[in-house]
Amino acid sequence: MPTNFTVVPVEDTPISNPDYDEEINKEENKEETCTAAGPNSGDETPRETSSLISTDHDDSIYGKNMALYEDEMDSTPMVSSLLNKLANYTNITQGALEHEEAESEDGIQRVTVNGPQMGTFIGVFLPCMQNILGVILFLRLTWIVGTAGIMEALAIVFMCCSCTMLTAISMSAIATNGVVPAGGSYYMISRALGPEFGGAVGLCVYLGTTFAGSMYILGTMEIFLTYIMPNAAVFEAKSREPTGMQNNMRIYGTFCLVIMTLVVFVGVKYVNKMALVFLSCVMLSIMAIYAGVIQSAIKPPNSQHRVCLLGNRTLQNSRFDKCEKTELINNVTTPTQLWKLFCKGGIENATCDEYFTHNNLTEIQAVRGLLSGLYKSHLTSNYPERASDKSHDSHYVLHDVTTFFTLLVGIYFPSVTGIMAGSNRSGDLRDPQRSIPTGTIMAIATTSIIYLSCVVLFGACIEGVVLRDKYGESVNGTLAVATLAWPSSWVIVIGSFFSCCGAGLQSLTGAPRILQAIARDGIMPFLQVFGHSKSNGEPTWALLLTAAICEIGILIGSLDHVAPILSMFFLMCYLFVNLACAVQTLLRTPNWRPRFKFYHWSLSFLGMSLSLSLMFVSSWYYAFVVILFSGCIYKYIEYRGAEKEWGDGIRGLSLNAAQYALIKLEEAPPHTKNWRPQLLVLLKLDSDLGVKHPCLLSFTSQLKAGKGLTIVCSVLEGTYMARENIKAAMAKEKTKGFCHVVVSSNQRDGFSHLIQSAGLGGMKHNSVLMAWPANWKQAESSLSWKNFIETIRETTAAHQALLVAKNIDKFPTNQDRLDEGTIDVWWIVHDGGLLMLLPFLLRQHKVWRRCKMRIFTVAQMDDNSIQMKKDLQMFLYHLRLDAKVEVVEMVRYNFYLNTKSHATLNDKATPTSDRVHMTWTKEKLISERNRHREAHMTVRDIFNMKPDQTNVRRMHTAVKLNEVVVKKSKGAKLVLLNMPGPPKNKGGDENYMEFLEVLTEGLERVLLVRGSSREVITIYS
Repeated sequence: MPTNFTVVPVEDTPISNPDYDEEINKEENKEETCTAAGPNSGDETPRETSSLISTDHDDSIYGKNMALYEDEMDSTPMVSSLLNKLANYTNITQGALEHEEAESEDGIQRVTVNGPQMGTFIGVFLPCMQNILGVILFLRLTWIVGTAGIMEALAIVFMCCSCTMLTAISMSAIATNGVVPAGGSYYMISRALGPEFGGAVGLCVYLGTTFAGSMYILGTMEIFLTYIMPNAAVFEAKSREPTGMQNNMRIYGTFCLVIMTLVVFVGVKYVNKMALVFLSCVMLSIMAIYAGVIQSAIKPPNSQHRVCLLGNRTLQNSRFDKCEKTELINNVTTPTQLWKLFCKGGIENATCDEYFTHNNLTEIQAVRGLLSGLYKSHLTSNYPERASDKSHDSHYVLHDVTTFFTLLVGIYFPSVTGIMAGSNRSGDLRDPQRSIPTGTIMAIATTSIIYLSCVVLFGACIEGVVLRDKYGESVNGTLAVATLAWPSSWVIVIGSFFSCCGAGLQSLTGAPRILQAIARDGIMPFLQVFGHSKSNGEPTWALLLTAAICEIGILIGSLDHVAPILSMFFLMCYLFVNLACAVQTLLRTPNWRPRFKFYHWSLSFLGMSLSLSLMFVSSWYYAFVVILFSGCIYKYIEYRGAEKEWGDGIRGLSLNAAQYALIKLEEAPPHTKNWRPQLLVLLKLDSDLGVKHPCLLSFTSQLKAGKGLTIVCSVLEGTYMARENIKAAMAKEKTKGFCHVVVSSNQRDGFSHLIQSAGLGGMKHNSVLMAWPANWKQAESSLSWKNFIETIRETTAAHQALLVAKNIDKFPTNQDRLDEGTIDVWWIVHDGGLLMLLPFLLRQHKVWRRCKMRIFTVAQMDDNSIQMKKDLQMFLYHLRLDAKVEVVEMVRYNFYLNTKSHATLNDKATPTSDRVHMTWTKEKLISERNRHREAHMTVRDIFNMKPDQTNVRRMHTAVKLNEVVVKKSKGAKLVLLNMPGPPKNKGGDENYMEFLEVLTEGLERVLLVRGSSREVITIYS
């Protein structure tokens, strides 16, 4: 028979009785000693030290104030102790492996804080601007405008910028759905789509970043050899002989790559120190362009840059000083330098080029000005073909490549590929979940405006022949965009040179770290060597491989040929970023809670389609090569790679597809054409629980030609019942799922069988929902509440979560709509985070949508309540949950036992007391006498009996918690509480039911939650 007792609050006394305190301490010590000596003595069990429980607290506080939960402190720590470990949930710059290793055995993620301080402008906006604005803007945009015309150039820029903007929206949703460690886009895609897609796309990002380094180095060398020091060329570079220029680029590019690799090898800190200088060069160059446009509108263009035309052909003016055939010197007609280029002999007997003889020379200004109306003649395209080898062709400005629209798309797209710079720096940001979306989208919007405006301004200010002059040969070797600059063209030349240098260094810095993150994840065994690093963390081997691949791009020797290659790799990355966001949005997984709300699956799908289209528009053969490469990597990881479980969307998609398929299969019996043996193999076991007939399994495998389903099981006993009523009820309540009826001789065994074996493969349950056994006290049989407690024990043993709904008849139906109210969560102990997740899931339904979420947690005497509240608010912020936080303080108290009369104690009782007094009633005495009569106890022994200390503490915990919960959450629409575990000794089961009854008394709707101790909610993406 369980112990009956009455809890009476009594007035607290300022001075405690030393004799009584000493007696109580002795009793407790004696009881704890007995408990440690044997596990079957009472409900107490020895507790192990847990790393999650702060050792700074007094054990007596937790042993008395929270005695209801003390049995499971090892696996479910107090919230105050947990928050001490989770206080600074801030992401840091670390590899993906360090992030995974930062998870402890209990699944709680804990990271070390380095105190990042960069905000949106410095940490995201400016790096994205520096990576987006660069080599293509200064070296190729004027050529694209002159060749494609203003309208088609605007279309190219708009398509590419739209692709990056849609990708940035998807990336913002993924980046704000948890903490993103180092690895940037690779980490986001791999954790969203799984290791196979993540590894394939991660290598694409790595190769794209590496070839971007090649492009920037080639751009640097083109500026150096063409516009700064053309005399430094080793090979003679003629317009009709591009190989000479390419050889010069290969030699100087290799030399530049070696220097940059050494700089990165010495230390990234030097690259970071120079980053501000490089960024300043970019901004000054752009300001010089706009200043030149304003000047051309205010003042007439000067004659500094003039173009000489022979008929409709543009001449290279570096070979002559005057755009005239003859000149008058001392009244004598003298041939000019230009005459000598096309004619042989004197004026009287000259032998000249036929085209030179029949066409006149015309000199025009390179920059006509903003108000000249020049844009009208540049609206349409003018795609020239590659020049053929003819005599005197070396004197003209020739086209080295046959141009067309799709070629220009592939060349231009690398200019918009710097949008990942912010997400790659997430570890250095003060608040990455706000900075990444804001900074990235602002940078893309700003650069898009710059590119679109530059297209219009270039077409309105600069002559078409100058725009189509890729290397500035018509303006004496001046960069075409530099002819528009103010105050000097050298501002843009020098600025673009350092801009390309800085971008190249950034690529050589970022690419090895992406490869290192992939290698450390262990998904591709052949890359493991590149996961090693120096003592300071620099990825040495990855840097060497990056330099080697970058050299391949440099040996190509042409910026125009390298640009489409890296466009493919980045477009593949953007495609999968959009796919990851679309999949997560459509699946609506509980962990998909981005703080960035301005996203939609249709936008992600549009971005994915646009990325795929641009791949084939730019270069269909490169697109096929990259897709084939990604497919091979995918299959390799699937075949040889390490198995990783990252909670990715592809697995969620598989679960959804499996659920949909299983439900469809149950709608109707299969047609005869689709019938195949679905085997249920019943095995008999011997006395040692071994398989008695192994050949039965062999025969089963021989019947598998039909590729049907096979279920192997062993049955001990059972009976059957109909399931039509359950299916009808499910249809009425619009509950989608499967109806499973077990055959069992009694209800207890039936529930046990369901808990153990329900489900199929991956479609198994992980939580059990049941109703509270109403009127269990008045029931004649104790079977209902005993079955209830046994179910709790079995779910605990099976590591499954348990949800117990009390007053289930008062819960709203699907037709109800709750007015504005609250869902209150009382987070006492942490057992996996299910308490946090359940209100979020409920609020997704239209019944609970208007309810707000409140979280209460309990602070002890030694806890800092203010700090606990701040830590909990930060934790909820990283979980992307909107909730009001309140910390309730539980004061320390003393309790004592007495055997005095109940009436005397009532005289001393006050409703505000902090002590608990346990009394013995007449009924209690009689029941105890009857229970121990068979033990031949004496009367003196009976009157010397005292109630169990553990039960006293637990009942007091239930009473005090109930008082606080009722006070705070009386009007809540739903109250969620941590459910204490049942006693180890079954003799205390009825007391346990009393504890739960007292804990939830006075509350209309209660959901008792008992987690499985497995983390079900995470801050990570």
